[in-house]
Amino acid sequence: MKATEHRIALKHLGKINPESIDEYIAHGGYEALVKALDMEPVRVVEEISRSGLRGRGGSGFSAAQKSRSTGETTKWNVQRYIVCNGDESEPGTFKDRIIMENDPHLLIEGMVIGAYAIGASKGYIYIRGEYSKAISLIRKAIKDARNKGYLGKNIAGSEFSMEIEVKPGAGSYLSGDGFSMLETIEGKRGTPRVKPPLPMERGLFNKPTLINNVETLAHLQSIILNGGEWYASMGTATSKGTKIFTVTGDVKNPGFFEVTMGTPLRVLIEDLAGGMKEEKKFKGALLGGAAGTFIPEEYLDTPLCYDAMREKGFHLGAGAVIVYNDERNLADTVSSLLSFFRTNSCGKCVPCRVGTTQLKKMADKVKAEGADKDALLDEMLKQARMMAATSLCAVGQSPLLPLESAIKYFRKDF
Repeated sequence: MKATEHRIALKHLGKINPESIDEYIAHGGYEALVKALDMEPVRVVEEISRSGLRGRGGSGFSAAQKSRSTGETTKWNVQRYIVCNGDESEPGTFKDRIIMENDPHLLIEGMVIGAYAIGASKGYIYIRGEYSKAISLIRKAIKDARNKGYLGKNIAGSEFSMEIEVKPGAGSYLSGDGFSMLETIEGKRGTPRVKPPLPMERGLFNKPTLINNVETLAHLQSIILNGGEWYASMGTATSKGTKIFTVTGDVKNPGFFEVTMGTPLRVLIEDLAGGMKEEKKFKGALLGGAAGTFIPEEYLDTPLCYDAMREKGFHLGAGAVIVYNDERNLADTVSSLLSFFRTNSCGKCVPCRVGTTQLKKMADKVKAEGADKDALLDEMLKQARMMAATSLCAVGQSPLLPLESAIKYFRKDF
């Protein structure tokens, strides 16, 4: 039987005009928001907890726990914020763009539900600057939602009021990191902050802040509408619901696919993406984008879920899958990734500023005739491990993931 998608975040794709709030409402839009507003905020968080939803931005952290921690950080009346991370600058990832360009109101509804759950009166949607179409559609959707009473003062006749503002990205890969994103929203240069405190304690403008990914927020409408138990009935024991994967590279049908968590990687590549292009053999896949891990053929049947991947040393990330045939040299890919990290280092911390440059230099030396490749590769791993342990943010911590997995499974390519 041919594998099929199971769409929740993409359920309206091709069924409604993304510019029409009336069509969204006709398909059950904003019913979940009205339902949530009739519940106590703590009950909304409990429903999200029952669903088992985990962050779809790459960390896989419990969505309910983040909401609970943000809402309970201070017991007195204090300004709280909710921020949607739509920067999506990870190479190979474009799932959030699909949601924003095809179902902007689903994101807005989920964001208002999330804001109500923690008592946030202001939200920001941080969108990658190159996503001009998404920025335009989201801004129109915000205006239309406000005109219909689903944003602004006394939303849907309730006592809850909230506003959302779009913030175009600053053109930096680093701005996809939570703290760097908050810095740019505040009008500063996008560099990481020292942790702790965490955003849920002191985030945007030094206030408690809930940060969630576009895809994560897009699931809240269905969870509130159908119940947490309904959502938890899908997926694996520890990875519930569905996940969008973007598949590119040497496959016949590159694109995006929303599948139940736990679907094997083989099904995603060979069935949904149509298998290898030009009938060439599969060599490996880079899962998770530049900050991801290389997976060889023997692990194609590994379930696509957070824990199964982590147990085998792989990284699910935001769901980017870049496929390579057996004619590709993955050492060249690693060299390109190291150039990417070097270019995108902000330079704030020494391990990343110096380390990314040194890793790229060593990668170039590996290609040289007569080089002691084994010694160089061992030194690169040592350097990358030191960076992972001492860098301020993910840019300096990430080179270890693709480098370590490439050397472990495709050492011959070097």
